[in-house]
Amino acid sequence: METVTAGGSSIAEVQALLRVLAAGHRRAGEIGTAFGKGGAAIAQGLPPGGTLVTVELDRTRAQVAREELAPFPNVRLIEGDWHELATYAPFDLLFVDVHEAKTDPAVLDLVERGGLVVIDDMTPDPPGLDPIREFWLRNPCVAGTEVLTTPDMGAILATRLS
Repeated sequence: METVTAGGSSIAEVQALLRVLAAGHRRAGEIGTAFGKGGAAIAQGLPPGGTLVTVELDRTRAQVAREELAPFPNVRLIEGDWHELATYAPFDLLFVDVHEAKTDPAVLDLVERGGLVVIDDMTPDPPGLDPIREFWLRNPCVAGTEVLTTPDMGAILATRLS
């Protein structure tokens, strides 16, 4: 089953992963800015000219994230529902950090073919059926795998095929 990280921010290991993955992409999106730590990692990793559009529904979190992301002129923070990212799509890298979006087929519409989707906060080997894993690891529209970010936390990486 999915777990939530303390404080609503991505852990340092996921931030490092996002920074590395962003280096190979130019148009990044993030669903669920939270306090801006993941977005800052993406912004740091993007190549020159790369951009990030991130969305946060919670007003308080968005205010904190604005300060965290202020040093990055290549970042646009939208305060609103994650579906608003459609205006800026398609992305070649998408970090999905809102539970409801992790199994919504509309997320795939935000990613170009060949684009990469990152989903964190995955607890290894949960008992029973996990809808997030079912969607991303058994979906014929993506090629996905799961990687450990810590001994007790994982992330799914999936490339959109069609």
